[in-house]
Amino acid sequence: MRTRQSKSGPPFEQSLKDLSSRPSILVVDDEEHILKLYEKVLSEEGYQVKTATCGEEALRMAKERSPEVVILDIKLPDLNGLEILSGLRKLNRKTYIILNSAYSTYKSDFQSWLADAYLVKSPNLDELKQKVKELINIRKMNLIH
Repeated sequence: MRTRQSKSGPPFEQSLKDLSSRPSILVVDDEEHILKLYEKVLSEEGYQVKTATCGEEALRMAKERSPEVVILDIKLPDLNGLEILSGLRKLNRKTYIILNSAYSTYKSDFQSWLADAYLVKSPNLDELKQKVKELINIRKMNLIH
């Protein structure tokens, strides 16, 4: 019995093509449950999501494959999120960075102004999803012009 294949190639090759065309997001947080939640929710929104649990790992991953958006916690075990923010900016100024912290006090720190957005963590992820969508759309518009 022969199986039909689509004109676009085998299903596996098509799924790889679909995955590579999805906007990429790097989520950096030391809390495993937050990483899993964000990865699930953002993947369902159509994004390719990678996660990192510390600053060194995040910088390495961003250097290997520059994501369109980084969602970055501030309190991490090895490096401060603001230090990572500075490192990410040096790697690629076109990457959008969202600081995502449980603490609103860092919002007034002038180093946090390097970020494209600052969101206080919340169980309601609507604001985060909206900000990611907004930044991805801005990126698409910049690529067109």
